Amino acid sequence: MSPAPVVLGIDLGTTATKVVAATADAEVLHRTERGYPLRTEETGEATQDPRQVRDAAVRALTDCASWAREHGHEVRGLSFSTAMHTLVGLDSAGEPATPAFNWADTRAADVAVRLRADPSAAELHRATGTPVHTQSVMVKLAWLTGERPDLVRGVERWCALKDYVFGAFADGFTTDSSLASGSGLQDVHALDWYGPALEVAGVRAEQLPRIVAPTDVLPLTASMAAATGLPSGVLVALAGGDAPLGNLGTGAISPGVAGLSLGTSGALRVVRDRPGVDAGCRTFSYALADGLWVIGGAVSNGAVVGQWAAEAFGVDVADLLDEALALPPGADGLLALPYLLGERAPWWEAGLTGALVGLRRSHGRAEITRAVVEGVAQQLALVKEAVLDAGAEVRAVRATGGGFRSEVWSAAIAAALDMDLELTDSSGGSGLGAVLLGWRALGELDSLQHAARLVRPERTAHPDPEAAALLARRRPLIDRLHGTLRELDL
Repeated sequence: MSPAPVVLGIDLGTTATKVVAATADAEVLHRTERGYPLRTEETGEATQDPRQVRDAAVRALTDCASWAREHGHEVRGLSFSTAMHTLVGLDSAGEPATPAFNWADTRAADVAVRLRADPSAAELHRATGTPVHTQSVMVKLAWLTGERPDLVRGVERWCALKDYVFGAFADGFTTDSSLASGSGLQDVHALDWYGPALEVAGVRAEQLPRIVAPTDVLPLTASMAAATGLPSGVLVALAGGDAPLGNLGTGAISPGVAGLSLGTSGALRVVRDRPGVDAGCRTFSYALADGLWVIGGAVSNGAVVGQWAAEAFGVDVADLLDEALALPPGADGLLALPYLLGERAPWWEAGLTGALVGLRRSHGRAEITRAVVEGVAQQLALVKEAVLDAGAEVRAVRATGGGFRSEVWSAAIAAALDMDLELTDSSGGSGLGAVLLGWRALGELDSLQHAARLVRPERTAHPDPEAAALLARRRPLIDRLHGTLRELDL
């Protein structure tokens, strides 16, 4: 029996590009990775060198293609996943005139606060599906074009980081409606650039890429084929953003099945057949493909809080999380609002600070760590509440991410959501989602629902009833404490 053909999924992350090779049955056969730095020298800065990201993608793809060739696997196509909310300015030759601004770049915080104070902010959020927050490309552009002309000299056009990288693989200046739906610049109904948002951003539609469907494909250029060892003309799918593709990669496509991811940050999203956010504008609404959308929210503080605690106490993070797991739920009365990096859903306040409440002399590193872990879990539960208020159902949760290497995370999140967590392979995620969307684009899968059914959970984490009841009692207090924290002028 000859080796199965594969699609290679290229996942452009914040600090590394990963390439996965997977079959049409969703079996991941091989992975490669190439890293690059995230620049954070200026306060609030989070930028990447677009050329480094492009070159890392080429190297990782070359390695994965070489593996496929050595093992007899035909590469049927390529497909992209990417971190959302990135921005790159290009010069007249199509080369970067700016760094790539990452979602975590908060230097536009004052602009975001000003825009959110305007009554039109809610309408912008509803029309584009993207909160008016520093992660929004619209907000970044408003800051750059209005306040930082020193950073935009020589810029002729604007695009996402993935759009720039994709331009090295296929001809044309294009983006996909999935990625564009997280920019704050695309009309969720027309799937075209939204005039009022462009006006706020200070850009014109002709400065932005042409929007096409995530399942559209273009041929691989001869020059990139030569560079990677792939056949010229192999089809490349535009695919989309890592948030909606994460749902596909974990099999969370059916109505009521939420996809939950836990890495440095975290998110909870549910797929449905229409765009739209909740009445309180606490959620986002991003396109997947084939008329499907995700509604949900991302939290800025995920497993990073455990790493922070380990660094603060000078111990190994795995050992510290084990200490926290050994404690009873509730952290001996200690409650944390772990907003180390501000917060996104459901508050969307980049400048928000955190707090430990109920601190006593008897509390040590294990209690503090358990409290910040439970604080993240509570934030995800607040996102779930906002999703429910938007009229979406949440009857099951598929979870993935490196954070779940420690059992304390699955225990805390299952308790906060008061639901089973069906845990899937953490190494697939949005990269596998890109592969499955690639197979769909090539016509090998008849629907995304079919693709999602191929992904099976590996294990299930059950909520502890007493822990679930305790966290539920505490949750209203978090809302009240958040109102106090936002009044602090530090």
